[in-house]
Amino acid sequence: MMKGVDLPDTIPVFPLPGALLLPRARLPLHIFEPRYLAMVEDVMKTPERLIGMIQPYETAAGETRLHDIGCAGRLTAFSETEDGRYMITLAGISRFRVKRELDGFTPYRRCEIGWAGFERDRGAVESDPGMRRERFLDLLGRFFEEQGLSTDWENLQEAEDELLINSLSMLCPFDCEERQALLEAPTLSERRETLVTLIEFALRGGSGEERMQ
Repeated sequence: MMKGVDLPDTIPVFPLPGALLLPRARLPLHIFEPRYLAMVEDVMKTPERLIGMIQPYETAAGETRLHDIGCAGRLTAFSETEDGRYMITLAGISRFRVKRELDGFTPYRRCEIGWAGFERDRGAVESDPGMRRERFLDLLGRFFEEQGLSTDWENLQEAEDELLINSLSMLCPFDCEERQALLEAPTLSERRETLVTLIEFALRGGSGEERMQ
């Protein structure tokens, strides 16, 4: 995990709606737009190989803005298809806070960022002592059944707290603002509480607008 490499103050960002990356988790991505193909090629030349995943949102005026907090991933796997697309995997390193977006000559967006406040992301794997696993999995089972989703329940039951909660946060069909709330949860326990709240509202048929108020 990034040993001997300083975290940079500037990174390229990939504003991909609905794609959530969390620290110590892995996110596979399929890259085909020319500007992001260029981004991957540039990132491969840097010692850190970092890409910042961040949620965009539309303002009332129709502008596409970036949320203040994203998560940087190290490019750990790369392959190219015959027609020139890239299949990559990012390993989540740390969340970051956007200070400002940079003007420049790259076709993709770049930001000046800060890493302060997210030191635990680069520490040891977190546990969630408050989680009642049987109750949590029962709730999850009802949610998956209603959504028509399937999963490997045996592996879920055996997964460590962090892997379980972060994988579900990344995979469950939540909207962008809900994923942002999961990303911004300061601790693993708070992420699990946010996840439970979102699932319970979905089971009650709450709209996305009601969910996040």
